Amino acid sequence: MRLADVIQRLRVLPSPLPQGPDILTPVLATTGEVRMMPLQTPTVRPAAVLVLVSPGHEGAAEVLLIERASYDGPHSGQIAFPGGAAEDADADPIETALREAHEEVGLDPEACGLTVIGRLDDFTIPISGFAVTPVLAVAERRPELMPDGHEVVDTIFAPLDAFLAGAPIDIVEREINGYPLRYGAFPVAGRSVWGATARILGQLAAILDDG
Repeated sequence: MRLADVIQRLRVLPSPLPQGPDILTPVLATTGEVRMMPLQTPTVRPAAVLVLVSPGHEGAAEVLLIERASYDGPHSGQIAFPGGAAEDADADPIETALREAHEEVGLDPEACGLTVIGRLDDFTIPISGFAVTPVLAVAERRPELMPDGHEVVDTIFAPLDAFLAGAPIDIVEREINGYPLRYGAFPVAGRSVWGATARILGQLAAILDDG
């Protein structure tokens, strides 16, 4: 899909927003029930991620993803969107998402001609205690990026077509934190995009497919 078509279809976000494929939601491999994992922290912390669509080769739409560094934590090495916890000085989730993207990958909103479209559905990540707002934006030009190396080891411009209806979805079964899980994951550039990131991309695809 070309970026011009994406912008046309995202002129007005529908309400309520459509949902992506159910297969992207992890379920218990033993019963098929949706995993109901208890919150692992005493409080929920607001956070935001930047879902940025930008032009690639011959104007094809791409989505900016990052590979998180390996560390002793729940999101070690995952493929994700730039983003993180809100700070007291942040006016709103948009400011949080843009600040985090600048800190993690050096994103300059003005240099790439970034325009915020709106917000996708909020969700909570029980294992880390974040209440996350995905901020959807488009860029006129592909941004020049530099991962900070501490939190982010690589950036990925994934073709948006890899997440639209009909794109391949791998079915994965594995144990995570003692839960035998089954979930769908998008294969992208030799990596597996799953969990909250995959569900956000699934919702974005559902919006575009309805447009």
